[in-house]
Amino acid sequence: MSKTTASDPAPSAEDRELGEAGSQLSTAPKEEAPSLPSLGVVGWVRWFWRQLTSMRVALLLLLLLSLGAIPGSLIPQSGSDETKVADFRKAHPTLGDVYDKIGMFHVYSSVWFSAIYILLFVSLIGCIVPRTWQFVGQLRGLPPGAPRRLTRLPAHTTWRTTAEPEQVHRAALALLKKRRFRAHLAGDSVAAEKGYLREVGNLVFHIALIVMLVAFAWGQLYKSEGNKLVVEGGGFANTLTQYDDFKSGNLFTSDDLVPFSFNLKKFTGTYERTGPNKGTPRVYKADITYSTGAYGKDETDTVEVNHPLEIGDSKVYLVSHGYAPVITVRDAQGKVVFDDAVPLLPLDANVTSSGVVKVLDGYRNAQGEKEQLGFNAFFVPTFGGSASGTMLSQFPALDSPLLALSAYHGDLGADSGIPQSVYQMDRTNMKEFKDSDGKLFKKLLKPGETMKLPNGAGSVTFGKDVKEWAGFQVVQQPGSGWALAGALAAIGGLAASLFIQRRRVWVRAVQGADGVTVVEMAGLGRSESAKVPEELGHLAGDLYEQAPGAPDPDTRADSPDPDQEPGTEPPVPAEGAEKQ
Repeated sequence: MSKTTASDPAPSAEDRELGEAGSQLSTAPKEEAPSLPSLGVVGWVRWFWRQLTSMRVALLLLLLLSLGAIPGSLIPQSGSDETKVADFRKAHPTLGDVYDKIGMFHVYSSVWFSAIYILLFVSLIGCIVPRTWQFVGQLRGLPPGAPRRLTRLPAHTTWRTTAEPEQVHRAALALLKKRRFRAHLAGDSVAAEKGYLREVGNLVFHIALIVMLVAFAWGQLYKSEGNKLVVEGGGFANTLTQYDDFKSGNLFTSDDLVPFSFNLKKFTGTYERTGPNKGTPRVYKADITYSTGAYGKDETDTVEVNHPLEIGDSKVYLVSHGYAPVITVRDAQGKVVFDDAVPLLPLDANVTSSGVVKVLDGYRNAQGEKEQLGFNAFFVPTFGGSASGTMLSQFPALDSPLLALSAYHGDLGADSGIPQSVYQMDRTNMKEFKDSDGKLFKKLLKPGETMKLPNGAGSVTFGKDVKEWAGFQVVQQPGSGWALAGALAAIGGLAASLFIQRRRVWVRAVQGADGVTVVEMAGLGRSESAKVPEELGHLAGDLYEQAPGAPDPDTRADSPDPDQEPGTEPPVPAEGAEKQ
């Protein structure tokens, strides 16, 4: 028993005309299903290219790129914080090995992330180029002529008028051009089109995405970021050796650093004294002098939070603040072997701080032997007094400063060749100074007070002057301006593609069998919208004023409509159009 199916009927001429009338309202490429059995190597390559440059694949790649960036925000990255990466590997050895193999510690330079990034880039370019050429062709061409039966369009209207067809055509052309339509006379009708900015916005959106991708890649490859702590009176020159820590992109070189230098004249910080926001900074600024280049003229500026100093492609941000007590150390003979402001790192919001003082050279003990000294330092800018029962600061300002020191002597290991932190002390080869009870020698000092070391080993003086320091972050990321411009352009293009509708209007005027002109107007949009019928109704009303209606053939002259002027007839709105 055989089974047969009826073939689809061929489209009629009128259906083809309607299809042509609504064609090319979008520059989206047509997707044709490939003939899979006949695909060869070239066919498969073409099929793959069509899939890669399709909109759904571009959106999928954009989603994958967003998802792929999540681990880069949650997992420590080797390019930004090696210490946290090392701590993670130590705490999770098995998971750390897995992350190493799949590139989770360097997400943005991993193979899989780069593959998604490059495929998205290629997809966008492959999608934009043909759409751009197609849109340019549409701009150079003219709107298509009117279908044979305008009444089949969703929005249409018609009326009879005593005006000549040529007069109606001229009036329609003038009216449509006045309303910013691209219009021309095509046979017995006027064809017009409007809303090209929709496709412009669509193309701008996609081009802006490419600009953002390029700017992001450029910025990641050539970026640099470093931190520097500067004490009041001190300075900084933008060279690699001056940074406390520094990281950069894969293609960055030291020659890319912007040549400049600055000195910290004064740091000013004031804080709320009362209320629920007690201790909150009110004024937080650093007054500096800076110069650009080797022989640049000195200029003054103030760096505040969220108001960086901009020099070329570099931005200098104020990121932290603390105190640097002035410490003077003398040896057994009273010779000054150390006299400097020692920056201490804050531990809490009230700037309770800690650090170390290292005397590496010049010190000799009571026996005349060379040694090195080390002091653990704990500083509070506002001491609450012994009654408070705590050594924590009560307020971030210098209201009642107090310095606690504990002393050591021996070898700090600075000559071993192994890098050391200036804020930590290696006590492996250090011995404690002992007090009379045989315990670690330590003492609390107020500004101007001196601590004498046991057995005539020397003294330490806490100077009356407590300096302040400011932490600066110098960021150089080229392409950020392009990324911002791309983001703004993408928002504007997306808004245009969403809120502007591309539509076409046709006006046909032909002379009927009775010698009266019949006017037909119709509109067509890319999608169903109330805007097309509404706009068509307004256009029909304006054109009706220039080509007023004529009475129907069956209208009796002896029974005129009392509400209608003689010799006029309003346009008859058909389905989808407003009556004017």
